[in-house]
Amino acid sequence: MRRFAATLFFAGLALAQRKPVDQAWDLLAAGQRDQAVRVLHGIINANPRDADARLLLGSVLAEAGDRSESIAQLQEAVRLRPQSAEAHHALGETLNNFGDTKAARAEFEKAVKLDPGFGQAQADLGASLFLAGEFQASTPHLDRAIQIIGRSPDSAYSRYLRAKLYTDQSEVEKAAAQLKEAVSLRPDFAEAWSDLGQARKLLFDDAGALAAFERAVALSPDDAVAQTRLGSEYLHQGKAHEAVPHLQQAVKLDPENQSALYDLQAALREDGQIEQARQARQKLAELLRKRDQATENALKAVQLNNEGAGLEKAGNLIGALGKYRAALDLNPEHVGIRTNLAVALLRLGQWSEGLAELREALRRDPENPALKATLRDAMAKAPKR
Repeated sequence: MRRFAATLFFAGLALAQRKPVDQAWDLLAAGQRDQAVRVLHGIINANPRDADARLLLGSVLAEAGDRSESIAQLQEAVRLRPQSAEAHHALGETLNNFGDTKAARAEFEKAVKLDPGFGQAQADLGASLFLAGEFQASTPHLDRAIQIIGRSPDSAYSRYLRAKLYTDQSEVEKAAAQLKEAVSLRPDFAEAWSDLGQARKLLFDDAGALAAFERAVALSPDDAVAQTRLGSEYLHQGKAHEAVPHLQQAVKLDPENQSALYDLQAALREDGQIEQARQARQKLAELLRKRDQATENALKAVQLNNEGAGLEKAGNLIGALGKYRAALDLNPEHVGIRTNLAVALLRLGQWSEGLAELREALRRDPENPALKATLRDAMAKAPKR
């Protein structure tokens, strides 16, 4: 809701001048969303170049979950105001909320370039880069966002991400300081409380760590990580009985949580629940066995795939196809193996199955340009029915 409110703020900067969109603003303030949407459509029909109306309509529709029209309205607003950082940012937020992170990042970059002092745009670009794994590139944008936004709840998420970067650099005291500020600004920020507990633990503040972990679980009881951390800390502090229910909940939420299972069997044993400890230890052993098997399957799949490539290079397509199928059976998540199978099928004239495998490969890796080109080429060459 905060993001929506920020977008509406920028869309309505000219309230004092009473523009045509003011009637829509009044309706929104009264909770009459549908009537506001009708008014905004009317304004746009009468004046298609009204960027304010398009910005507001796009934001309202995005909040309602209407992906296609909200994006279309905001894209047109950007076309009408290409030098508006607020318009680019509004479009970026909507694209990001609908899962198009790559396009969203491009809009955030434009917004920051147009207005380096736009704090929320800096925050969103920093977050986009962080979530893409570009940690070094994200740092200056997160720092700039914190500097611009200051001690406001809007800076809490940037502080939370910045703390993760400090932790990765072993600057735990700086991480703890950012997290402490984040939870003071947003007391309901469960993930930040959990990370604050972890930072305090690294700083040997056991009492502070436990308090933060307890707060995180109180705010987000369905967070397996928070439950694991709290249970493990209870165990660490010699409170096995208190640890058990939290570790049990962590395993219930995430049955493959190796850390939770390990500590659960230890807590149950210390609490005198010997049979339950044995069962937990058995589950842990089975989990480790499955992971070992998965690793072995992955290695064997790569070996079979390489053998298939050798056979294909030697002209033995039938033999290669068999190797690729066996490899994919062992590791169905491997996009490269699936692509090799698809290409072999196409070369053998098995167009229907080959195209199906290519489409599945692209579904698993939708941003792969080589896969897109391969599928386009295959579809162009496929026999017409």
